[in-house]
Amino acid sequence: MDQMNEEVFDSIEDKALFERIRELCLSLPGSSERTSHGAPTFFIKDKKSFVQYHRNHHGDGKIALWCAAPSGVQMMLVESQPNIYYIPAYVGHLGWIGLRLDRDAAWEEIASVIGDAFLAKAPKKLIALLT
Repeated sequence: MDQMNEEVFDSIEDKALFERIRELCLSLPGSSERTSHGAPTFFIKDKKSFVQYHRNHHGDGKIALWCAAPSGVQMMLVESQPNIYYIPAYVGHLGWIGLRLDRDAAWEEIASVIGDAFLAKAPKKLIALLT
């Protein structure tokens, strides 16, 4: 498993935030982590990405997740909570959402978005393991 380099964290709080995200993602069946396109990325069966963790991506100042989303959810979230959700670069046209972790998103909501990202990409056999 590829681990995120410790020096990218500005503080213990930043590291703890990422560790909690990692724990949520890796608790899902068949999930794994490796760096992809310079960011810690979580995959299903080492093939399909479902979450990326970004910290100051190209100097944007955001600490965020880029997450796969079910069809039709992206605009609903962005329009209803533009302070937390946005359309991320590169994957936004695929319906993915950006979730700002630096804007007081509740952990229940973060966990829900990660779960939905998994469900959007996982095969039925792995989804069945969640019930």
